[in-house]
Amino acid sequence: MKIILPDKSCRQAGSDPVTVEALLRDLGFDPIEVIVARNGTLVTEDAVVENDDVIRIIRIAHGG
Repeated sequence: MKIILPDKSCRQAGSDPVTVEALLRDLGFDPIEVIVARNGTLVTEDAVVENDDVIRIIRIAHGG
């Protein structure tokens, strides 16, 4: 799968289907601090991503 990180760099990962939460933890991201799009659609942490997906990780900006 192609993974687009918050800094716009790309990473390739080939693996069996995995949940978004597991993928984020493997990449060192806290799921509370980011949102994830799979093939252009926002998905939840329990969504399963597969080898042919394009994953974009977007950092959430906190403010107040």
